[in-house]
Order: sequence, then structure tokens, then C-alpha cells
Amino acid sequence: MKTIVIGEASGVTMETIMSVYPRHKIIVDKYVAKGEVIGIGPFADMGNMAIFRTLAAAEDFVKEDPFILEGIVKSYTIREWNDTML
Repeated sequence: MKTIVIGEASGVTMETIMSVYPRHKIIVDKYVAKGEVIGIGPFADMGNMAIFRTLAAAEDFVKEDPFILEGIVKSYTIREWNDTML
């Protein structure tokens, strides 16, 4: 079982997103280095999604991601996902 975090775009400007991005990337890199993130990125509408190996990692991530804490992501949903391709 994997866990997905789906974020809804808040509508802020790309300039605002990019001003927060370096701090967001530090957090992403931390979870990637631990092997917890297996996929992450934006949707065409500027929402986003991340796939985590565990629910605990996803819950920890949202507690420290600047995109969430600073309103770049308006809201998010955490869902457990049964990846049947494996």
C-alpha cells in the first residue's frame, strides 16, 4: 500500500511559487533521500501530487512542506492507494 498526497492549487502567481520552491525542494529532497517519495510533481492546472511509500511519511511531509504551510497549496487530500501494478 502506498500513500498519495493530492494538492489543490491556490491560484498564486508563478513568481510566488518560485519564491517558495527552494525551501520546498529541500523538504522533497529529504524524503527522496530517505527513499520515502517515489513520485512527485505538478498537474497542468498547477495542483500537485506526491506518492509516498508509507502513510507516516506522507503525514510527516505535509506537516513541514512550505508549499502547504505557506498557502501555495490551498488544500490537500491524503489517500492510501493499492498500486496493483507491482
